Amino acid sequence: MAVTTIANLREFEALARARLSPAAFAYYAGGSWDEETLRDNEAAFARRRLLPRVLVDVARVDPSTTILGQPVALPLGFAPAANQALAHGEAEVIPARVAANCRLVYCLSTFSNRSLEDVARVGRGARWFQLYVQRDRGRSEEMVRRAVAAGYGAIELTVDLPSAGYREREIREPLPGGSVLPNIGGAGTHPGAFVDLVDGSLAWTDLDWLRGLSDLPLVIKGILDPADAVRAVEHGAAGIVVSTPGGRQLDRAPAAIDALEPVVDAVAGRAEVYLDGGVRRGTDIVTAMALGARAVFIGRPYMYAMAAAGEAGILRCVEILEAELRIAMKLLGAPTIAGLTRDRVLG
Repeated sequence: MAVTTIANLREFEALARARLSPAAFAYYAGGSWDEETLRDNEAAFARRRLLPRVLVDVARVDPSTTILGQPVALPLGFAPAANQALAHGEAEVIPARVAANCRLVYCLSTFSNRSLEDVARVGRGARWFQLYVQRDRGRSEEMVRRAVAAGYGAIELTVDLPSAGYREREIREPLPGGSVLPNIGGAGTHPGAFVDLVDGSLAWTDLDWLRGLSDLPLVIKGILDPADAVRAVEHGAAGIVVSTPGGRQLDRAPAAIDALEPVVDAVAGRAEVYLDGGVRRGTDIVTAMALGARAVFIGRPYMYAMAAAGEAGILRCVEILEAELRIAMKLLGAPTIAGLTRDRVLG
């Protein structure tokens, strides 16, 4: 299939499944327990209805915005995803290059297969480093210093992984060992065992230590509870990512889009709020923006696109989302992102 004939993001999944090993596909596609949150992340968008406003001049629409002060072409970023070499030999270099060329945010995982320095060399885009705090705090401090030296624009601390969720697909189809993890200076037994390196004792009081390591803005990923969002702001977070993540942790947790608006209300403009989970359409993006998100992040869609067709696949993924977003903005009567207001979403 020519990549130009792919009409929507979901079509990449079947193509990726045909190219990935069964174990790799299980690792990327699976959720935890009964995968209810995994499914609901997408279904929750479909439950909402959009209310168009007519006779608005939408001859031209502008989907650009800023994220942490950085101009971006779309309110869209690539979420951190571990072990991208399972999908493509160039691993994280490909999505980082696409993001830089398309003026989007790219967030690199702690557990990437290419070093943060390698990824930094692909372009001057809006680039963040996602941090899992290690049991060896010195190793985490070193990674933050390396991210600063390599020109990363923010540290994204993931806080929802004190334990991996119960992932049945990975039990049935375990990945082989030997994953190269250059950011932490070694190899893991297998990608699913990364969580064993994460410090489960991390607490709110540790954020002062983390913020003291650099002047980079701190983004907290994995917030669902509005009270936690308030705590994050009180501890100096510049951004909050409402995330489940991908239905891979606590099953029966709320879908990200269902948790978004209460978090936005609690934060009350003191930090930017982003959404990560279930975005598959441009209509999903406008829904999240209308409910208060500054931007959305995608994970599985760009991973499937890379597995299916490499760099051309990810470019097509972005192209589809941009086309859908522009059309949805026109049909809603919103020529700019600022026009995507709460009254455009029913319920």
